[in-house]
Amino acid sequence: MYDEVHRPRFHFSARQNWHNDPNGLVYHEGRWHLFFQHNPEATVWGNMTWGHAVSDDLVHWHQVEHALHPDDHGTMFSGSAVVDELNTSNLGHETLLAFYTAAGNHVEPPKPYTQCLAYSADSGDTWLKFDENPIVPWIEAHNRDPKVIWHSPTRSWIMALYLADDRYCLLRSTDAKRWEQIQRISLEHDSECPDFFPLSDDAGIERWVFWGGSGRYLIGDFDGTVFSPCSEVQTCEYGSNGYAAQTWSNAPKERCIQISWMSGGRYPEMPFNQQMSFPVELSLRGSTDNWTLCRWPVKEIELITASLDVSVSASIEKEAWPVPVAGELFDMTFELSAEIGSKVVMTIRGVPMTFDFEQGTVNFRDCEVPMTGTGLLSVRLLIDRTSVELFLDGGKVSASFCYLPDAHIDPLVFRLISGNANLDRVQVNRVDDVWRVVR
Repeated sequence: MYDEVHRPRFHFSARQNWHNDPNGLVYHEGRWHLFFQHNPEATVWGNMTWGHAVSDDLVHWHQVEHALHPDDHGTMFSGSAVVDELNTSNLGHETLLAFYTAAGNHVEPPKPYTQCLAYSADSGDTWLKFDENPIVPWIEAHNRDPKVIWHSPTRSWIMALYLADDRYCLLRSTDAKRWEQIQRISLEHDSECPDFFPLSDDAGIERWVFWGGSGRYLIGDFDGTVFSPCSEVQTCEYGSNGYAAQTWSNAPKERCIQISWMSGGRYPEMPFNQQMSFPVELSLRGSTDNWTLCRWPVKEIELITASLDVSVSASIEKEAWPVPVAGELFDMTFELSAEIGSKVVMTIRGVPMTFDFEQGTVNFRDCEVPMTGTGLLSVRLLIDRTSVELFLDGGKVSASFCYLPDAHIDPLVFRLISGNANLDRVQVNRVDDVWRVVR
């Protein structure tokens, strides 16, 4: 267990069987909690249950007992968790509250999707379901995926909830049990898995981000009652495999930490199926009416990396140049400078990633990721056995990919296809195998 040929080595994956969306992300008493959609019985989707893992450092994860099991209201679909520091729910100070969708039409006789509450008085070790569930009755369609936050200025809980098509809503409560709908929101070309959180921009002004399942988002203001968008819909996730991202609640030092399901990966003949992304920290660059949501791997990755002492500054030639490293797990940064019309291919464990300075895109596995400028590109890559995560220009553009390596001798190879290009500021870090000690 944890030593299988296609097991991700520094990304979370369930011990066995299927998993998908991250759920109930909450930090409490020194522990990061990661709940996740899980089928305890098979490597395919179904029988949705909340799996549970904990970490002291966002890097090493220990899977523990399942938290929420299907019941008469349905199977356990996605949701979120918070710390009730003020005992607004009257369930106890510092009680953890989990909000989830009971997918009712998966039981007999069929029931509608509703939103329910569970709570833990022992820092997440055991969970009880609220005996007056559901707390939010069916609204429409397959309404689901409640993301709850605390809004201090109005001393109220705010729930972002998916409705149908590209439509969401906000609800409010003062006790986490009784909810009123306060606003409808549309997020064009997105659906499912909302998130809603504040970030300060470069001017130090608090803005609010409304996020959808595919990584599209709006920036706006929120007064506790109305979310007022100040931007058009923007895209944060440009990869083919990033989905259902969620931020941790109650994170220390007001950090905004996010993790995604890397949807659609292939893990042939493995006892597990699917993986999570590596956690990233979010920041909001820009001000006034020009903002960009940036993602960057959390600093805790330094606990498992060591420099391979690669120092390169040279022109890239048409003859393939292997980076002088060995292995399969890398955290790599470099700069590419090129004239318009140039094209560079970097082969990652046998799979090509093309930097096309004519089209202004980075291409990997039939997916085009836009460059943020022309001529100079800063790149960071997290490379695991079955995934590549790409960050451009300090995280202004990010993309998540699953892949299986192809035949290769050298793990990282550069080759010029056309034009002229230079490679500078190359740093390659080896990443440790976090499962070397089974956790």
